[in-house]
Amino acid sequence: MSYSPQPATDTDIDSVVTQAPGPDDVLAAVKAPRIAIESVQPSLDHGRFATKAIVDEPVIVRAVIFADGHDVLAAAVCWFDDQGNMQREAMQLIRPLGLDIWETRFTPRRVGRHAFIIEAWWDLYATYRSELTKKHQAGVSVTLELEEGRRLVERAAENSEGALAKGLGAVLARLSQAEQEAERVAVLLSSETAQLMHEADTRPHLTRSDARYPVEVERLEAQFASWYELFPRSETNDPNRHGTFNDVHKRLPMIRDMGFDVLYFPPIHPVGKTHRKGPNNALVAGPDDPGSPYAIGSEEGGHEAIHPQLGTREDFRRLVRAAAEHGLEIALDFAIQCSPDHPWLKEHPGWFSWRPDGSIRYAENPPKKYQDIVNVDFYAEDAIPSLWIELRDIVQGWVDEGVKTFRVDNPHTKPLPFWEWLIADIRGRDPSVLFLAEAFTRPAMMSRLGKLGFNQGYTYFTWRHTKQELTTYFTQLNASPLREGFRPNFFVNTPDINPYFLQSCGRPGFLLRAALATMGSGLWGMYSGFELCEGAPVPGKEEYLDSEKYEIRPRDYTAPGNIRYEIAQLNRIRRENPALQTHLGIAFYPIHNERLLLFGKRTEARDNFVLVVVCLDPFEAQAGDFELPLWELELPDDGVLHVEDLMTGQRWTWQGKWQSVRLEPWHLPFAIWRIHPVR
Repeated sequence: MSYSPQPATDTDIDSVVTQAPGPDDVLAAVKAPRIAIESVQPSLDHGRFATKAIVDEPVIVRAVIFADGHDVLAAAVCWFDDQGNMQREAMQLIRPLGLDIWETRFTPRRVGRHAFIIEAWWDLYATYRSELTKKHQAGVSVTLELEEGRRLVERAAENSEGALAKGLGAVLARLSQAEQEAERVAVLLSSETAQLMHEADTRPHLTRSDARYPVEVERLEAQFASWYELFPRSETNDPNRHGTFNDVHKRLPMIRDMGFDVLYFPPIHPVGKTHRKGPNNALVAGPDDPGSPYAIGSEEGGHEAIHPQLGTREDFRRLVRAAAEHGLEIALDFAIQCSPDHPWLKEHPGWFSWRPDGSIRYAENPPKKYQDIVNVDFYAEDAIPSLWIELRDIVQGWVDEGVKTFRVDNPHTKPLPFWEWLIADIRGRDPSVLFLAEAFTRPAMMSRLGKLGFNQGYTYFTWRHTKQELTTYFTQLNASPLREGFRPNFFVNTPDINPYFLQSCGRPGFLLRAALATMGSGLWGMYSGFELCEGAPVPGKEEYLDSEKYEIRPRDYTAPGNIRYEIAQLNRIRRENPALQTHLGIAFYPIHNERLLLFGKRTEARDNFVLVVVCLDPFEAQAGDFELPLWELELPDDGVLHVEDLMTGQRWTWQGKWQSVRLEPWHLPFAIWRIHPVR
């Protein structure tokens, strides 16, 4: 994998100024392709960026391919694996009624950067067979056509060798031995002859797609994973005692039993003391206040170091191993920001921005101010290339410690070329490494981060609550170009975001949001405390009161009213149903109530079909009639379905396309049904 984009030169700019072709351009026009290859999918910006795929899952390639005249075309996809090995898959014309849409698929077996091109050519023998068939069936004399066919086979035999030449010679022999016209027609139209001629095809007017289309093939966890976020320092029973990595061990079984795959920690590095924040983001901290872990760096080290109160490097390694034994992968936060005490300020002052009075510029996101944080300047003279390489080496250092997943803090506030270079560099060495973009920003920027290599991204899901909002947003995520380059991770809450909805919805609201997240996307996440339905806010803000970002927060995870069991059930259902292991393929169905949302997901083979209905009202019972998608199962309107409630295990049958449901949010604000036809 390499980083290739280069800045435009004056010559490049001049080259875009073109003139109308003249008489001397005839030869160039003659050599131009007669076959058009358009609308290639999957692609992002005509091959500028890699589309996303999952190892051992098929990549479906489509294109519009056509040419002048009525000659029959042939096409193929040539695809290259991460080692550069090439294979070819024939394309089929799937929509012949004037739409010229061709399709095939290939299945990558290794993670890493793949690519494909499309080839198309005139299929002379297929064209000949088509014309011969029409004339023969119409009763028209085909004497000349039979001679043309014989000559086509003869030329192919002369240009072939080995078994192919022998096979074509046998065809010529059968033609010469045939006494009746119908016999010769049968020989020339046989599937055996067609296959031999296909192998001998010289592919006239061969045309290749303008671009080579890259495909980033990733491990399954890039598309399907359940994230759990906790602060290791809060894994204690005493708010005055700093939790450690060793304390986290006792939580591993509980997190595993809830069905999570990824255990994500905010920064685990030394925390600075200068301008350290106190409880509730107070500007003055007490002597024992732990500060924000995002104020990275002190005399004890920076981004490569571990906060001494969390434990040693060996303690961290043991935790990574223990988590793996529980089926959990440790993910770390990569936050490119520094405390004023970070060693870099003394060692590399040229990496930072300084104000006219000699003070350093701290971070701001008006009206928020982060006096305990300063940012590096990626384009400072002293920072190129040393800062970029240092940051790359930090990520690589944690990869060497066994960390294969990173949640990147605010990547949209850092240079885009930096991310394209860094991710390509890291994944070029180890393509199993994954990056999650924590970017709540403009849609175009979020999409671009996915194109640059981020495997997953935070989303607007947190702020989508009505039926119309959810339907529109989920549909957008399933449409091009987002579907090719952006994988949504539906975090239901974060340490920074206490959604207004969760502040007042009670236990039913937490349950319905968990159902939407787990069923809506293959990727979802929650910050600890969600399972306890925590939602106490700073008045008027989407922030947690007594935020764990600024203090140690012990919790009783067995407290009454927790939703650990329901979360475990939702994660179990996801694991057992392949249709739910991606955000793609969602379909919304009619239900006669604006506070009920009905959607479904099914596998391509239709062997796994799940329907989900969610009550969007956390306070009142809601009921409605809904339409079953019997047509998707090729059933008539009075068809019969087997139904299994995946939360309760109950089974029954439905007959007819219209059914009804009633959901009581205080009991369970959603239902999940697996359906299949009664044959």
